[in-house]
Amino acid sequence: MLSNIGFPGLILIFLLALIVFGPKKLPQIGRAVGTSLREFKDATKGITDEIQEEFKEDVQTARKESAK
Repeated sequence: MLSNIGFPGLILIFLLALIVFGPKKLPQIGRAVGTSLREFKDATKGITDEIQEEFKEDVQTARKESAK
C-alpha cells in the first residue's frame, strides 16, 4: 500500500502536513512519530525474541526426547 506512493506523493503529503499543522508544530510531530516508531520496534523485537527463545527451548526438548 505505502510502497506505491512514490516521491511526488511524499512531497504532496509533506506539503499538506505543513499547511495543516504549520512550520512550528511539524518538527514536534515528526519527533513524536519517530519516538513512537522506535518504541513499537523495540516492543516487537522483544516479543519476537521471547517467541524465538520459547521455540528454541521446545526444539531442544523435542530433540532430547527423540534421541531417547
